[in-house]
Amino acid sequence: MATLHLMVGLPCSGKTTLAQKLEREQSALRLTTDEWHVRLFGQDAEEPEHDARHGLIEAMLWNIASRALELGTNVILDFGFWAREEREDYRSRAKQLGASSEVHFLDVSADELMHRLAVRNSQPSQTSFYIPEAMMKPWIAFFQRPTPDELERRE
Repeated sequence: MATLHLMVGLPCSGKTTLAQKLEREQSALRLTTDEWHVRLFGQDAEEPEHDARHGLIEAMLWNIASRALELGTNVILDFGFWAREEREDYRSRAKQLGASSEVHFLDVSADELMHRLAVRNSQPSQTSFYIPEAMMKPWIAFFQRPTPDELERRE
């Protein structure tokens, strides 16, 4: 049975690093939205079109992921999944395809996230976004931490 792995956490929490590790260990297809987004649209985090573009990429990556799951391939969605409702939606989709699902939550303090953000912003990248500090702070407040039941593997 294929498994859908959901990487849950805020920017700079270490999601992509863990996803890369799981990719090797689980023989999984890793789909990281930011890598696609930056390559296609550049550093557009502050542009009005950013969210619509991001949503379009996530939808396209889900099309790839769902086919891979149907074929029996493990998939890692490195999207962030900030809201419980979004996590539950993707877990339900996996179940409908006959796949199990797991949540991988990277719990990092706000102070550490801000420190990591400063480091990341000082090193321009083609795979991750430059994020102004002023954008990150409201995201920290909005983020819905997974509950213990969400962290359990679902068959």
